[in-house]
Amino acid sequence: MTVFSGYFSHSTDFEVHRNWLAITHSLPVSKWYHENTSEWTLDYPPLFAWFEYSLSHVAQHFDKEMLVVQNLIYTSPATILFQRLSVIVTDIVFIYAVKECCRSVREEKGSKDLLGHPFFILAALLLWNFGLLIVDHIHFQYNGFLFGILLLSVARHLQGRHLEGALLFTVLLNLKHIYLYIAPAYGIFLLRSYCFTKDNTDGSVRWSSFSPVRLVALGSIVISVGALSFGPFIAMGQLPQVLSRLFPFKRGLCHAYWAPNVWALYNMVDKALSVLGVRLKLLDVAKLPKASMTGGLVQEFQHSILPSVSPSITLICTLLSIMPAVLSIWCRPRGARGFLRCLVICALGSFMFGWHVHEKAILMAILPFSILAVESREDAGIFLMLTTTGHYSLFPLLFTAAELPIKVLLMLLFTLYSFTSLKKLFRGSLLNPLETTYLLGLVAVEILCEVVYPLSPWQHTLPFVPLLVTSVYCSLGVSYSFIRLYVSLLRQHGTDKHKQL
Repeated sequence: MTVFSGYFSHSTDFEVHRNWLAITHSLPVSKWYHENTSEWTLDYPPLFAWFEYSLSHVAQHFDKEMLVVQNLIYTSPATILFQRLSVIVTDIVFIYAVKECCRSVREEKGSKDLLGHPFFILAALLLWNFGLLIVDHIHFQYNGFLFGILLLSVARHLQGRHLEGALLFTVLLNLKHIYLYIAPAYGIFLLRSYCFTKDNTDGSVRWSSFSPVRLVALGSIVISVGALSFGPFIAMGQLPQVLSRLFPFKRGLCHAYWAPNVWALYNMVDKALSVLGVRLKLLDVAKLPKASMTGGLVQEFQHSILPSVSPSITLICTLLSIMPAVLSIWCRPRGARGFLRCLVICALGSFMFGWHVHEKAILMAILPFSILAVESREDAGIFLMLTTTGHYSLFPLLFTAAELPIKVLLMLLFTLYSFTSLKKLFRGSLLNPLETTYLLGLVAVEILCEVVYPLSPWQHTLPFVPLLVTSVYCSLGVSYSFIRLYVSLLRQHGTDKHKQL
């Protein structure tokens, strides 16, 4: 189905990666981060560029024309076949990582029935993940390969193999820099729980247990992988150019489709206030900023009423949002599972407050959170809210009429399995009536966006409204899940203090 659907659907990311194949295959290394024939310039870290370079040597046996830089928007059948197959083959990493994660699951809550066992449910939630399926195999990206490395790193920490986990994450960070979102969780966890080998009786750090040898081992991993990745470009004096590609802050606060986060709600409030101000004749339309944030464009813009948000503001908000979680694993570490919870909160906090966040980044929280969801009733409830809302927010990635029944059917199947399997595992309902009502509201949103609005007279004059409605509604669910995760974390912290007393 995935290969078949690819022949009828060519997303922007399809051309992005074809162009990167051409750049890395046809040009010398010194020109990789300078080439700009296509608007889709190379903007991933060097290790991913070498990954594309490796793929290009296989791609040339399918169709050499795809490797010509000047062949923009090249979509021959052989090119499409290669791109789709390359994603499927590299998913082997993801499959192996899922196997390792399943080995690390706590089994005390498991049923005697294999299908009701936590490790089986986890395998299904990860391997059959709706978001990953549509983003990689219908829309097109290599997230399965990258998330495979992330999950394998998490599994190694759960297994107590911390140096391997650190090495895998360092490699991942040099493949795609978006994983900087969760770097604070890794850094603090490894420093606190690996470099310090013992705790005091009250759970606080025993400073005398610090191991310089372990710190040097971690530092050697980071430096050696970084040198392998960025070394050639540092030697050529191109580090500033590479960094300018990796961090293009002029792309604006929000992506073309607003990711369902705090800034989507912020933008909506600003837009509502500006419309109200114009209606009440309190504002002059001619004096409002020309670049509209509801135009569906990737650009910088100024808010009309509320203060405009800069990259530095988003950085401060992000750091503040993850600080309590990071401090919790320093002050009262709870082993690798405490680290995993912190990782999920860091991923979600960065998604909520980051600069120019892509909607696909929600998967960075959903996939690792699956492990906690099969071990805790409370986490299972939060997981269902976050996963259902986050997955629905990906619907705009597939916007053609032919893709509509595919995405609806796949999400229904995954969602029904998630609810029924976790309900059976924990023997009861996991959501309260208000949460259930909110999730049912997604059905109304879908009918409005796909059936009602296309028939309305505003379809041609205000085409961005369905995206706006989807983003804002999903923002409420994602924000709620983030708050519930923090409440859960603080409750655990309070319980630890009570036990000490």
